Amino acid sequence: MKADITVTDNNNPHNWLNDHGDYLYRYAMSRLHDEELASDLLQETLLAGWKGHAGFSGSSSVRTWLVGIMKHKIIDHIRKEIRERNLVESVESDPTSAYFDADGSWHEAPQAWHENPEALCASGQFHTVLDRCIEKLPEKQQLVFRMRDVSGEESEAVCNTCDISATHLHVLLHRARMALRYCLQHHWFNQEEKS
Repeated sequence: MKADITVTDNNNPHNWLNDHGDYLYRYAMSRLHDEELASDLLQETLLAGWKGHAGFSGSSSVRTWLVGIMKHKIIDHIRKEIRERNLVESVESDPTSAYFDADGSWHEAPQAWHENPEALCASGQFHTVLDRCIEKLPEKQQLVFRMRDVSGEESEAVCNTCDISATHLHVLLHRARMALRYCLQHHWFNQEEKS
């Protein structure tokens, strides 16, 4: 009777978990220090390798090729985490976030302004209050608001001058306008109602 001898074929994707799983897991752990995340990225790596194994040229070992896939998965994860962290930080530092509840509704809804816009434009006192409110804005919001809404420059010119995307310009303008509305509400319109 012949003894059962199992020969492992490293190129066979069915053997990759047994042949390379521990190594890939340790590799992910050494970079991420998170067992659950390392397991997830191991699965994603093996799945991506399985889907793309027909395109594997064989110019390197299967393990080297799988480590290359895992490196990309780790980089993608880190980039995504940084983007999400930056988004959370920008929301937390957004001066307009104080105006809204977690569900996006107003803490205190803005009131309708009943003053004549032409009269406001002619009022030196109003311009003084508006300038003080603009000076309270973060520097980049001040710059884009003055260029776009005060000077009337085209959005494309503002984007080129400030080296920002159109999306970023709209975000900055929205935040500036919200902060200015709040400031004017408290330092001009509410004061007018009191007098």
